[in-house]
Formats: sequence, structure tokens, C-alpha cells
Amino acid sequence: MIKKELNIPMGTKLDLVALAVKSRAIRCKILSSGVPVTFKPVRYEVEGEILTVLTGKIWTYRKTRYMSGVVLKNRIDIPALNLKPLEVKPMGEWDPAADFWMDDEDPCKKYFKAILKHGKRDIFEMEQIIQYEDPDDPYTDPILEAAECFADENYDEAYKILEEVLVEDLRCLDAHAHLGNWEFNLSDSHREMRIDKALRHYEVGLKIGEYSLGKNFKGVLPWGIINNRPFLRCMHGYGLSLWRLGHVKEAKRVFNRMLWLNPEDNQGARFLLAEIDAGRTFYESEV
Repeated sequence: MIKKELNIPMGTKLDLVALAVKSRAIRCKILSSGVPVTFKPVRYEVEGEILTVLTGKIWTYRKTRYMSGVVLKNRIDIPALNLKPLEVKPMGEWDPAADFWMDDEDPCKKYFKAILKHGKRDIFEMEQIIQYEDPDDPYTDPILEAAECFADENYDEAYKILEEVLVEDLRCLDAHAHLGNWEFNLSDSHREMRIDKALRHYEVGLKIGEYSLGKNFKGVLPWGIINNRPFLRCMHGYGLSLWRLGHVKEAKRVFNRMLWLNPEDNQGARFLLAEIDAGRTFYESEV
């Protein structure tokens, strides 16, 4: 039940947080108050963005508060969302003398030169948020369920599952990674707007993770620790999207950062760096 009507005049500039972007409306909350509102219309917004809107009509229908208006700009500003940082727990030490695996003859070893020179670093595990997971049933996983629905071309149900997850907690990085993957894989060279949307999905997840790590994080987040994978997936997708859009220098910085965080390089960042250094575009890449 709506207890109180919003006293917001038409033409007011207002910040909304996008929680679930549907085809015709966006489930949001007002940034300053946390009051839920469903905003229309939809362009290419993504979950986790802050939308600065010029308000139009506000009305209530079937216990849901709606708002029309114009989106003036959208931005990704994780600190402004007042999210609780994901927990980052120490898990031991990474020692390149004992743990580095690459042969001296490997041409990609050059990408690890600074990493090896830096020496030992602490290993960490990032908290993974999975809403609606049943702790008594290890086979319940809404992310896996959404991925299976998408693979079966049940797209509406796939998006619905992730919408509910992110409305509950925007810190579910795997939801952002999967939304990015779906946009990225449905894009082609003639649909840059969709690639940009994939980029922003990944960026939200990436920046929530970076916000949780804090400034000047120097540790290792191994892929072998499963809870680190959603953050690393967001970073990988973000780098690929930058490269695909032609932002080569920025993509290269992301792939180098991936090697620093996960020197095992399970995602093959070293091969992507080699492709860029060979002068190949994303579409010319042999990876």
C-alpha cells in the first residue's frame, strides 16, 4: 500500500537508481530517500546506474507508484549508492617463486615481468552475493537458473530472475556479468549501442568490486577461489567491450590489471595483450 503520495512538482530534477530495467519501464528508487518508483520510458539504461531525470507525471496504479519524465543523463557512481562494501578476506600468500607456472621460453612471459619483480603478495577472497540461494540446497542458484533459461531462449524468464536478484541487492556481481554477456553476445559490428550497454553492465559490477577492494589494492584474487570469479568476469567483459569499441589503450590497461589480480591468468588476458600488441582489432583477433 502506498502510504504517502510524492510531493514532487513536474519539472523537478531528480536522481533515481535503476534497479531493474524492463522493456517498458525501470524499477527504481529515489536516491535521496530510497522510495521505490517505476519510471517510464526506457532507453538504454542499465541496472546500477544513477539517472538524473526531469520529472513528469506521477501516479499510482495497483499499489505501484509510477513516474514519467525525461532522462537528462545517466552515470555510474558506486559510492553515491551507499552500498555496503563486499567483504574481502585474506586467504594466504602468493609467492611467484613457488606459484608462477610459465616457462621461460613462453613469449607471453614478458607481460608478467613487473608482477614477478614485485614479489610476494597477499591472497584475498571477495564476498559473493547470491540472493534467493537456499543454504540447505546446494543446487539452488538463481544465476545458473537464469543462464539456463537464456540458453533455452526463455529470455523473459532469464531477465526476470536477474531483475529480482538485483532489486534485492545490487551487489550481485555475477548478475551484472551475465547481463553484460547477453548484450555482448547478441551484438554485432553494426550495433555499437548494444555493445556500449554491455560495457556499462560490466562496469557497474567492476566498480562495485573496486569500491569493495578500496584504493591502492595490491593483493591477488585467484580465479581458483570461486567467489572471486564474478568480479574477474566483469573485468574481462569490460576489457573486451572497450577493445571491441576501439578503446585500445583502455582495454590494454584492463587486461594488464587482470594479470596483476590473477597471475594464473585462467581467462587468457596475456593472449589478448599479445593480439593488441600485434595491432589487431577485436574483429581481427585470432583469440
